[in-house]
Amino acid sequence: MRTSRAGRAGQYLALLGYLVFLAFPFLWLISTAFKPARELGSLHPTWIPRDPTLANFRQAFDEQPLLQAAGNSLAAAAGAALICVAIATPMAYVMARHRTRLTTAATGWVVVSQAFPFVLVIIPLFLVLRNLRMINSLSGLVLVYVVWSLPFALWMLAGYVRAVPGELEEAAAVDGAGRVRTLLSVVAPLLAPGIAATALFAFITAWNEFFFALVLLKTPEKQTLPVVLTHFLGAEGVADLGPLAAAAFLATLPSLVVFALIQRRITGGMAAGAVKA
Repeated sequence: MRTSRAGRAGQYLALLGYLVFLAFPFLWLISTAFKPARELGSLHPTWIPRDPTLANFRQAFDEQPLLQAAGNSLAAAAGAALICVAIATPMAYVMARHRTRLTTAATGWVVVSQAFPFVLVIIPLFLVLRNLRMINSLSGLVLVYVVWSLPFALWMLAGYVRAVPGELEEAAAVDGAGRVRTLLSVVAPLLAPGIAATALFAFITAWNEFFFALVLLKTPEKQTLPVVLTHFLGAEGVADLGPLAAAAFLATLPSLVVFALIQRRITGGMAAGAVKA
């Protein structure tokens, strides 16, 4: 009994340490965003600002078009997430339910493709988009995000499909339900947590992406938020730390909001699926 309690206490301490490790950069970012310039240059930094101010936020909005950039990022991330889920869901079902050498090879290729660095594909990707006249357009950027996120989303959803018992589909067929009715009424509700998790992955991946947006978007009116954040760096690499921290803090909020909303869907979908199963 004592050994199990000690082991559990050790696990909780390790988890607490890991959470502190993850939260430290975000907490320091919040602290920096509300510090005045004289505190940012202090030789003895503090966790809590002595004289908190909103001047950094006002300066960030005055210097850069953050709202426009956030709108571009939101459009690209939301579009990529919706299209990625719409394509990956039926493909994942086929790969999970009809195991052949082709689907096995496709699954292996999905895993291998995630190891390719961005630099290897940016030149041919740029040439393809140029021929399609989709350079410097959000639609071209959405297409890139869908292609880049689709392999992992497909692999993720296939795992959720395999977790759905095939006996449920057989029982629905015995009751007279057709293939489409079975997929919509039996399989789809049980896949809701997986679809939500996949959409969250695709959204956050597109929202935080920087390299493709930097290369493919040329005009300032179409640039996404990660690209605009680099404008707070001077010509010699000196950062305007206060406005940069304020803008970066605002840039993290949409991801946190989307995660909070979808997390409820994932938890509720898992509970509903367990009851239906």
